[in-house]
Amino acid sequence: MRVKSILSEGKQIQLATELVKLGARLQVLEASTSLSRERLVKLYKEVRGVSPPKGMLPYSEDWFMGWQPNMHSSLFVNIYNYLVQYAGVHDIEAIIKSYQLYLEHVQVNQLQRVLSFTRAWTLIRFIESNVLSVTPCVKCNGHFLVHSLDIQSNHICGLCHVPSRAGKTKQNSLKSKTKQQCAA
Repeated sequence: MRVKSILSEGKQIQLATELVKLGARLQVLEASTSLSRERLVKLYKEVRGVSPPKGMLPYSEDWFMGWQPNMHSSLFVNIYNYLVQYAGVHDIEAIIKSYQLYLEHVQVNQLQRVLSFTRAWTLIRFIESNVLSVTPCVKCNGHFLVHSLDIQSNHICGLCHVPSRAGKTKQNSLKSKTKQQCAA
């Protein structure tokens, strides 16, 4: 018979609570804690006030290759790598702290949050399994996310070579029209 530690269980509940607050899906909670699915569902309902969303996690590595998702994902991965290398933070704790810093950066710079916690968690799993990797840009020397099997010798990042439609979202278009109407 396995003896359960109340302190250990409390830490697992605290971790799960923090993950739920950051927007983690149930599958992430199951993979990151030792709590049962039933306990996690109850905890999710208690913290969020609703049942956890159903369905599969986003799993396509191609999502991270779009211009805007790539910029946000590259930012997150660089924060994550820095914390792992220099702050001695690892595993789910490194993902949590990196995501919190990503959210702070987005808020301070008044940017749209593109990367959800679940996608950030998935991104780290893709990197750990060598599906995705980071490579330096030949122009700015910044490190950006790429497919691991792509030829990376002359990679130019999305910031040095911005696509013509980059940043032309519906939201930005509406803001631009509103500013023009106010000026008229």
